[in-house]
Amino acid sequence: MKELAAPDAPIRVPVAVTCRVLKLHRQHYYAWLRRPVTEAELTEAYLATAVFDAHREDPEFGYRLLHDEVTATGVEVSDRTVWKICSANEWWCVFGKKRRSRKARPGPPAHDDLVRREFTAQAPNQVWLTDITEHPTGEGKIYLCAVKDVWSNRVVGYSIADRMTSQPALDALESAVARRGGSVAGCRLHSDRGGQFRSRKLQQALWRHHMRGSMGQVGAAGDNAAMESFFSLLQRNVLDRRTWATRDELRIAIVTWIERTYHRRRRQTRLGRLTPIEYETIMSHTATPAA
Repeated sequence: MKELAAPDAPIRVPVAVTCRVLKLHRQHYYAWLRRPVTEAELTEAYLATAVFDAHREDPEFGYRLLHDEVTATGVEVSDRTVWKICSANEWWCVFGKKRRSRKARPGPPAHDDLVRREFTAQAPNQVWLTDITEHPTGEGKIYLCAVKDVWSNRVVGYSIADRMTSQPALDALESAVARRGGSVAGCRLHSDRGGQFRSRKLQQALWRHHMRGSMGQVGAAGDNAAMESFFSLLQRNVLDRRTWATRDELRIAIVTWIERTYHRRRRQTRLGRLTPIEYETIMSHTATPAA
C-alpha cells in the first residue's frame, strides 16, 4: 500500500483509494505503519526465545519443566502459554511420544550394561555407581544424587537440589571427579536409564573426563542394587527418622550422616570391618611401597 502511494510509483494509487478497495480504515493502516510490531508480538517473541534457549539447553524437558526454567529467570508466564509456544514451534521433549514432525532431535542412546551386577573393583576409580532419590520436607521435596566408588563404597560425590533435573547428576559427577583429583579416565559410571543420566550435559561430561557410561535394563532394580542399598541405609538412618520442616534442615542432616557417620563410623563387612575412609587409607598406603 505504501509502495502504491509513493510519488515514483508507475501508477500512483492514493492510500484512501486502496483502503476503500480493501475495506480497511485509514486510521488502522497509519497506526500499523507507525508500529508494525505490537508490544504483544514483541513480548511473545522474547518469550519464545527464552523457551527455545531452555529447550536447547535441556531437550529432555517437557513444557512444565521448561516453564520452571523460564520463570526462574524472572519471566512471568503461565505453563499453558509455554505449551502453546512449544506446540506451535514443535519443540517436543525427546523422551515424549513420537510426533509426525521429523525435525525433533533424538535423545542420546542408552549405554550398554558394562557392570552386569558385578559390584567389585580392584582399584579406585574403576567402577562408580550413581542414582537419585527424593524426600519430602515442609517446604517441598529435595533430590539427592550420589556417586559411589564400589572399590571402597565411599560416596565420592553428591549433589542436593530442589528440582529433579539433569543438573544434580552433572554436579554430583563433577564433585566426584574433583574429589578424586581428575584421574578418572576409563572409569565406568553405572546408572539406571533415567532422563537425568541420559542428558546431553552428562554425556558431554563423561566424554570430557574420558569416562564410560553404563546403564542397567529398564525395570531391573537389581542392576544397580549396590547403590540402592546405600539409599536404603540413608532412608532408615536419616530420611525416615523424623519429619523435616525445611530443605536446609534435611540437607544438613544428609551431609552430616554421609561425611561423619557413613564414611568414618560405619564399618562394613565387605571392607573387612573397616569404614570406607579407613579402607582407602590402608589400601593406599599398602599399594604405595609395592609400586
